[in-house]
Amino acid sequence: MTLGAIALFSLAISGSLLFAGEARADFRVCNGTQTLVGVAIGYRAKEGWVTEGWWQVPATTCATLIEGELQSRYYYLYAEDAAKGGRWTGDVNMCVAENEFKIVGVQDCFARGFQRMGFKEYDTGRQGSWMVQLSDTPGTQESQN
Repeated sequence: MTLGAIALFSLAISGSLLFAGEARADFRVCNGTQTLVGVAIGYRAKEGWVTEGWWQVPATTCATLIEGELQSRYYYLYAEDAAKGGRWTGDVNMCVAENEFKIVGVQDCFARGFQRMGFKEYDTGRQGSWMVQLSDTPGTQESQN
């Protein structure tokens, strides 16, 4: 191993140790069920309303949907249980696609070749990070970090 490679390797190790203790700010979804869940998120961006999906979140794991400090107060979530067909929905209609997607705009979903689903609104209160816990039992499924 060359001296440059050793220095680069030690820099990578110390950099990862430096960041290991830092608190992360992001939007996460945790799947508290025993089956795979597909998740889509909606939010307001510079270009307008945006929906993105699908994150595949295996049973009893978490996924980060938005990395870094949250830029909006309100986020919208829709999820489907891949095995049982259950859904976590809300009253805010937004567009989704069958496969991986990023869609700008929430109007005319069908005319544009998309499906329309009801997303649940989460008011983060301008927190820097947020976590949603999906479970089989109804109740409060949101928290902040």
